[in-house]
Amino acid sequence: MKQQANQFSALAEEPVGKLLMQYAIPAIVAMAASSVYNIIDGVFIGQGVGAEAIMGLALTGPIMSLTAAFGAMVGVGAATLMSVKLGQRDYDTAQRILGNVVVMNITLGLTLGLVLLAFIDPILRFFGASDVTLPYARDFMGIILLGNVFTHLYLGLNAMLRSTNRPQKAMYATFGTVLLNCMFAPLFIFVFDWGIRGAALATVLAQTTMLVWQLKLFGNRADFIHLERRQLQLDPKIVKESLMVGLPQFLINLCACLVAALMTRSLTDYGGDVAVGAFGICNRLILFVVMVTIGLNQGMQPIAGYNFGAGRYDRVIAVLKRALLAAVCITTTGFVIGTFFATPIVTLFAKDSPELISMAAHALGCIVMMFPIVGMQIVSTAFFQSIGYAGKSIFLSLTRQLILLVPAIFILPHLFDDPLEGLWHASPTADALASLIALVLLVKQVRKFKAQYAATGRPDKP
Repeated sequence: MKQQANQFSALAEEPVGKLLMQYAIPAIVAMAASSVYNIIDGVFIGQGVGAEAIMGLALTGPIMSLTAAFGAMVGVGAATLMSVKLGQRDYDTAQRILGNVVVMNITLGLTLGLVLLAFIDPILRFFGASDVTLPYARDFMGIILLGNVFTHLYLGLNAMLRSTNRPQKAMYATFGTVLLNCMFAPLFIFVFDWGIRGAALATVLAQTTMLVWQLKLFGNRADFIHLERRQLQLDPKIVKESLMVGLPQFLINLCACLVAALMTRSLTDYGGDVAVGAFGICNRLILFVVMVTIGLNQGMQPIAGYNFGAGRYDRVIAVLKRALLAAVCITTTGFVIGTFFATPIVTLFAKDSPELISMAAHALGCIVMMFPIVGMQIVSTAFFQSIGYAGKSIFLSLTRQLILLVPAIFILPHLFDDPLEGLWHASPTADALASLIALVLLVKQVRKFKAQYAATGRPDKP
């Protein structure tokens, strides 16, 4: 165990650039693979079930964001707390965090899945489902919500793998899920003719299979951080700290749920089912860029959290700078692809619907307009979260989604001759303003930390 404990100290000793690559590349590859499957899944549904199924699938976005909000609050919060405790060499608490993650995910996963399933029809109607799209959305979410507890456990344990110095294992888990999904989905959709339910079942079955592997990994007593039966009880202090640290991520996803709900309802009013379908296609493509950036964040957070806990503020700043540069490169690439290659990409989802293709391509070009600076805003939120500055992270989470984007959805349709055009420009407007706010906060915080470190040799406490 002493040897494994020394592995964590590498976070305070190895070159920051090397560490960021070591941690971020597996997470980025895993997130990219997961997002690619998300795109392929949409292609399978579009080609095998039809354009109406794609429109129905778009309506599930708000619910997926809501379930992800609770899962992220536990997974990201506990993983960040784990990194900080390991940096402080508080190994007893780190060990107990793992058991709490399992119990919290089982409790939240089961409760949320069953509650949402009981009210699925009125919820989908509220989000703008029509008589045409409701059956598809209901069939898909019915399967997803039944397997919600397995999804929560799978995502939570993957976050634990990254924070306990096993980023490659987390990448393998994601790869395994993607591979199994790509095997099951075409089989269930095209061979068994299970339609959109087959796509949902493929997702749940793949995650459940890899969850079994994760549990086997954490059951190995030879590992420094491993799961024991006596740990499977809630510790009020750990629960509170995990949820507080994970609150910013919860708010990000909760706001995403609210925004998606407002968008689908507004799109239904101004553009009908086709506009909702176009929005769904754009979301799947944009999610790829966002998830890759989140993978970068996942690589940064253990390094920043550990070094903050260890008092190595110089290394915290170094990893932040490298993460910002990488994030800007990632989102700028998304801008180029979304601007110049929109039509051929969206055609994959709806080859027999020229109206849907045209609208989705135009919407994509609008939405990625401010992507070159969005990466900085995404990283800044995760950075403040990773070092325990929950207030700043929560503020940045709310700024883009709630404070800026929600008003834009209501106001911009009235400022354009075509209200639908105003909706397509709501996201880039919010992105531009939120990125400027994040830049100001980052600059001020870095200056403050540098002054504090120069005076005391350690960063101040949040």
